[in-house]
Amino acid sequence: MARLRKKASLVYQKARIRAAKVPLTGWVVGGFVCFATLLMALHTVMGAKDATLRLKVQHAFRNAQLQVWVDDDMTYSGRLTGSARKKFGIIPDTVQGTLSETLEVPSGTHKVKVRVTSDDGNIQENTTGADFARNTQRTLSVVAHRSDVSLNWQGSTASAPDPSLASSGWFARYASTLMLTAAGSIISALTGYAVRELPAHIRARQNAGQIEKT
Repeated sequence: MARLRKKASLVYQKARIRAAKVPLTGWVVGGFVCFATLLMALHTVMGAKDATLRLKVQHAFRNAQLQVWVDDDMTYSGRLTGSARKKFGIIPDTVQGTLSETLEVPSGTHKVKVRVTSDDGNIQENTTGADFARNTQRTLSVVAHRSDVSLNWQGSTASAPDPSLASSGWFARYASTLMLTAAGSIISALTGYAVRELPAHIRARQNAGQIEKT
């Protein structure tokens, strides 16, 4: 233990001597690097998709386009295809089709918008809101016809669109984008500083070495 304490003390003294030789600009640059790293980490955490949204779609279209937005960000876009169902096995009656998709979403309260566009340009859409807990799955039942699109959360009561959902989602996206932009600006500034100052620092070290030799 005595040797360990002595070794630790020597390491600490060497670290203090080296730290004293680092110029103020070096500490400033190091601080900015740490701050940029923290911003990038926060951006990653805020944007983590740690919940899932399962879509169970029933529709009456032979061909259509399905689009899903989560907090005004398009999360899914795909084709809906259906086939004619025959009444009594003989007479064509209706067109029916199904689709099942699982989407990754961040945990929290979100607004979900579903739009169905048929090949002839008919557009039907609906919006609902829900809270997604971490590491859980919410299932949204979608029933789409030419006249409407109904949304129902399975196992829970569907909630009406809440304007606060859009504002909270917008704030989270804005904060995440701001963090990423700030981190990018800091990294860009540090890169420019290194390009400008590093050659002069190297020349100064070389000159100092030549003076010591002479």
